[in-house]
Amino acid sequence: MQEHLPTLATKIAKILSIKSEYLVTQPAELRILREMPEEEVREFAESHGWRVIYRLGGRQIEFYNDASRRPL
Repeated sequence: MQEHLPTLATKIAKILSIKSEYLVTQPAELRILREMPEEEVREFAESHGWRVIYRLGGRQIEFYNDASRRPL
């Protein structure tokens, strides 16, 4: 599933360029993220300048733009 991570990152980036948050609810996208340890998902988000929040026990995952975590 790691090979699908760049595609998911592109989708998240595209949505965050026009909206303030992206709520991951699609089963295929959630499967990609759930296969990763939570710390790895946080590092993935931080490397793209996003913040990640787990909702409903991990059944929903939200990404937000985070100005303090923007890559240089």
